[in-house]
Amino acid sequence: MITLRHANDRGTANFGWLDSKHTFSFGHYYDPKHMGFSALSVINDDLVKPGAGFDTHGHRDMEIISYVLEGVIEHKDSEGNVQTLPAGEFQLMSAGSGIYHSEYNGSQSEDLKFLQIWIQPNTVGNKPGYQQKDFGNNTGLTAIATPDGRNGTLHIKQDATLHQLILEPGQSIELPIIKGRNVYVHQVTGQLSVDEVLLDAGDGAKVEAQNQLKFANQSSESVTALVFDLP
Repeated sequence: MITLRHANDRGTANFGWLDSKHTFSFGHYYDPKHMGFSALSVINDDLVKPGAGFDTHGHRDMEIISYVLEGVIEHKDSEGNVQTLPAGEFQLMSAGSGIYHSEYNGSQSEDLKFLQIWIQPNTVGNKPGYQQKDFGNNTGLTAIATPDGRNGTLHIKQDATLHQLILEPGQSIELPIIKGRNVYVHQVTGQLSVDEVLLDAGDGAKVEAQNQLKFANQSSESVTALVFDLP
């Protein structure tokens, strides 16, 4: 079963310096019908004005992924990590027993657009950690985060796998789903067919009780999506 969530139905928050779209309940946006999906708690589609950002604040026991779509993030945290995250790169911050961090738009003239994703860990009280990597633009499914960090992927503290999906016009691919697993698809750019259900940028789809999915690009442009394999 596929349940579609249209981009325009997401929650919103606009503070001037930040314009955010919330797939799931977050901050001042609360919808009991959208409280996350499996271990996936947050997908925020954030636009940050030049020079602005999130001041130092704390988290604990959460796996926090940032995926930069446009611009550059300047990151600092209490573990001593000072990093620049350009467009196309993924960051995984494991909050563990507690971490403080700030995330700023590194440009004084251009907007920053990124996805902020929270996944609940399956163990708590771990040592905080930081990982960052560019996985390129290969077509098909590319593993980004895995439970064991295999093949150079980011190591996430949950029985979950995040894939980047890129399809050129006319391409398609199938994803087998292990019985009992859930899948969530977040459309990043372009229009994607998921078992004949069409997703546009910002749309999301919950997939339950299926043994496979077929992704197809029937448009004339490249498409990008994030695919979460969840417990």
